[in-house]
Amino acid sequence: MPLVVVTTSPRVAPGVLSHQAWQALSSGRVLTGSADHPQLPYLAEAGIEVEVVTPDHAALVRQAVDDTVVWLAGEDEGFMRAVGHAALALDDPPVIEVVPGSYDLPGARVLDLVAVMDRLRTECPWDRKQTHASLVPYLIEEAYEVQHAVEQGYGLREELGDVLLQVAFHARVADDFDIDDVADVIVGKLIRRHPHVFGDVSAETADEVNTNWEAIKAHERAGKELFDGVPMGQPALSLAAQLIRRAESAGAPEGLAHAVGQGVARELFDLVRRAQEAGLDPEAELRGAAMAYRARVEAWESR
Repeated sequence: MPLVVVTTSPRVAPGVLSHQAWQALSSGRVLTGSADHPQLPYLAEAGIEVEVVTPDHAALVRQAVDDTVVWLAGEDEGFMRAVGHAALALDDPPVIEVVPGSYDLPGARVLDLVAVMDRLRTECPWDRKQTHASLVPYLIEEAYEVQHAVEQGYGLREELGDVLLQVAFHARVADDFDIDDVADVIVGKLIRRHPHVFGDVSAETADEVNTNWEAIKAHERAGKELFDGVPMGQPALSLAAQLIRRAESAGAPEGLAHAVGQGVARELFDLVRRAQEAGLDPEAELRGAAMAYRARVEAWESR
């Protein structure tokens, strides 16, 4: 006879179980070690009796030699290890079968982040006092650290986690929206701007996708100010490039981008315009040069 261990995910609504789990729960005596297991009310409603017992791994294994025993697992991570050791101690151990009752869907761990953020916002004095304004410097810093991780080729997972924390933090601080509203907005935007995936528009190349994207953005901006949505606090090279790009897409005369500013500012702006014409990102180009200079200085210093 088997010992059937039914596992469930705390990130899936209780009562939502796989067909195999319902079959297993109806196949024999059902035990659990948790009196507040979230599945208990739903199993009771389904007419499945569950006995709450103090876990005795050796006794469970012995019972399963002669009868089918179903164990409704909780959050005891050492349960399977203990049961395995107890089974190895028997001359004729039972079969131990694990039946997943529910699975985490992709993105399910974000629910853990939301739960942790809720608790921090309630119980931590520092987290409780933060505002959107006070958090902005951390978001900017974390974004730069993601860029650094990409350039270095390691540490990206951790840095993306820090950025995700900032998103969850801002969503928790907000009074008029939450993390679901944030996700809903970006999901809607992605679907709307990918009609070649979610609609009947054809786009076979990346250039065609980009053309469609820009056309959809232009339609969405109709009736708004030309530079609405341009973050004016971004680094100056990126700001100049985005302003030129936005103006040109609106049909502004090319001559407006000539002889802007005075002295070094004029020279820099002209370089940005020339980079744009060459299809280059001036911020990335200057950053690459700065990193090359850093490498040269470090090599000189280590002589």
